[in-house]
Amino acid sequence: MVSVLIVYYTKSGNTREMANMLATYLRDEDVDVEVRDVRDTTPEYLLDYDGIILGSPTYYGDMAAEMKELIDKSVKYHGELSGKLGGAFTSSAYIGGGNETTLLSILKAMLIHGMVIVGVHNADHYGPVSIGSPDDRAEKQCRAYAKKYAETLKSLKGFDIVE
Repeated sequence: MVSVLIVYYTKSGNTREMANMLATYLRDEDVDVEVRDVRDTTPEYLLDYDGIILGSPTYYGDMAAEMKELIDKSVKYHGELSGKLGGAFTSSAYIGGGNETTLLSILKAMLIHGMVIVGVHNADHYGPVSIGSPDDRAEKQCRAYAKKYAETLKSLKGFDIVE
């Protein structure tokens, strides 16, 4: 079985709710998932999983400082995350609040680590986004992303994918 670590930061609870949605849908795809608050996570945790998904609220078009701190500290493992599957999700107050730039800032750090990232052609392309509290739309995006993420991760790890 493949394993995924979902790390999130939240103040309002919206990003945590999305993390739990993603975890539920990944488990439905037979993926072993651990969900952790970034404040309870060290860079060492990133080493033990096949995939890593990071979630942050959108603050001024970027990730929260707490998430950036984890990424900055992960530099001591530069190269050791290479080949892992990465992903990102975000929540924000406004539809034009910088969601895509937040996701891209997380994904950019993953690419620098040598990670593989997955996009979804028929949903939120860079990762799920919630505007305010996660609603039916955000849940649909989390479900679509989890399915694509699980398929990609299993393919990367050499598992047969059953439709």
